[in-house]
Amino acid sequence: MQSLDLFDDGAWDWGGVARTRATCAGRECLRLAGDLTTILARGVELSDGVIELDLAMTAERSFHGINWRIRGDDCEAFWVRPHQVGNPDAIQYTPVTNGQSSWQLFTGEGFWHPTEFPIGGWFTIRVAFAGDRLQGHVAGELVLPCTRLRHGASSGGLGISFTGGTLHVGGLRYSDEAPVLPDLPAEPRVPGAIERWEVSEAFAEAEIGSYAARSWTRLEAEPSGLLDLARVNALTEAKNTVYARATIASDEAHRAPLELGFSDRAIVFLNGERLFRGSDGYRARDYRFLGSIGWFDTVYLPLVVGDNELVVAVAEDFGGWGLQARLAEQPR
Repeated sequence: MQSLDLFDDGAWDWGGVARTRATCAGRECLRLAGDLTTILARGVELSDGVIELDLAMTAERSFHGINWRIRGDDCEAFWVRPHQVGNPDAIQYTPVTNGQSSWQLFTGEGFWHPTEFPIGGWFTIRVAFAGDRLQGHVAGELVLPCTRLRHGASSGGLGISFTGGTLHVGGLRYSDEAPVLPDLPAEPRVPGAIERWEVSEAFAEAEIGSYAARSWTRLEAEPSGLLDLARVNALTEAKNTVYARATIASDEAHRAPLELGFSDRAIVFLNGERLFRGSDGYRARDYRFLGSIGWFDTVYLPLVVGDNELVVAVAEDFGGWGLQARLAEQPR
């Protein structure tokens, strides 16, 4: 393992983070304060390898950890939530795509784990990655036995994910040797999930209306049915909405229940008719609702004989720009 010198200003792009030498729990370290950023290690490029980061933090709400395979506005990210120690979402793996951290889309097994780690004391975050596989440890505990990296096999830079507040960093080490990781089983496909979509260019949410003149990019859904819309467009304050469209073929006219998940807001059209509007963003349901995507809503589609055009307008604020849709019964 190679160690990076935390006290060498030339080795890091600090991104405006204020830093001072300090002693925390008996260890010399850097005390960081400031706004959310990625502190980039200069001159480090990894395809496969292992990264270890020694941290100490308070229980304040924060999301500190490691970013790797950084390529422009894309990277893989793994962090801890000190304000959620022991809870199911105490840790998080998520891809970051076009600058969009998709933690609301990638939740549960393989992304979260109920993890214990010390508050106010030192512990280590460890990520080992090879090809499209990730294994994660926190405070010596295996929290992610093997997870598929959503950006697949790639290479890129290395950084410390700093989300504001105060953080003590005691050391960072890395190896560029590929670790031996378990094989990943094939992900099961969700029955009835729509897999093939086309996604429009981004536009302002207030412009939802006619979609006939839009340009379209093909996008395949995950085996779970999830469509990560940030793969097509970067999110901006001025352009936070896209259309996603798919074709549903039916042998007869009937109503078919379509189960939906989206982040954050959606309007559903079928054959040009508006059928549904919903909001599932952060705290949209109650003050504890995270805005995590799920099969929360159902709309009954009046299918006609032949091809039916399903279009969903999806608007996003933060946390993951996503859509998933499945037919609860196959068209007859």
